[in-house]
Amino acid sequence: MIPLRDTIKSKTVPVVNYLLIGTCGIVFLLELSLGAGLDRFIRTYAIIPSQVAGTVFLGRFSFHAVRPLVTSIFLHGGWLHLIGNMLYLYIFGDNVEDRLGHLPYLFFFLLSGIGAALVEVYFHQDSTAPLIGASGAIAGVLGAYFILYPRARVLTMIPLFIFFPVVEISAFFFLGFWFLMQFLEGTLAIGADASGGVAWWAHAGGFVAGAAMLPVFLLARRR
Repeated sequence: MIPLRDTIKSKTVPVVNYLLIGTCGIVFLLELSLGAGLDRFIRTYAIIPSQVAGTVFLGRFSFHAVRPLVTSIFLHGGWLHLIGNMLYLYIFGDNVEDRLGHLPYLFFFLLSGIGAALVEVYFHQDSTAPLIGASGAIAGVLGAYFILYPRARVLTMIPLFIFFPVVEISAFFFLGFWFLMQFLEGTLAIGADASGGVAWWAHAGGFVAGAAMLPVFLLARRR
């Protein structure tokens, strides 16, 4: 299912959401310009699960150990990876920023990404494959949207072979189905080779992290 837009209008200009989208785009263009140096760049700023598991999980915190938990969010592995992530962020992020406020939304996004990455690392602690992408952080945004706007409608394209019907689906069903698929795929991938592909547990973990953190951020804003 491909979301096209939602029915909730933001009351404020989502400047942070636009900034996040722009930053991901600029960093991706930088990746494209690196040529032979791209692999070294990715290895420096992406999450290497085995390295994170051997430092952060053992309480050996350092700048070099923690830095990739943030920088990896803004790296992407291709145009489809980037465009797919930014589409979801564009559609669902503005409303969450509207409810949380601009600066709290930025922290919420980053913390969701960090939480999502740690869940993925937990399930693949021996992997040396780089973990990159904003999808874990965006999953946190989806988790918050799921709680805030379950009755919203999402205009959705459903690819069916050569047909592409467009229908309106409730956000509760759209995001609930999305989370269920991530959880099931992650469960099936336990014990499998994590040398590439989709970080299912980052998606599921980010979604839960976002839903869990939302009440704290809402309470802080009311106070």
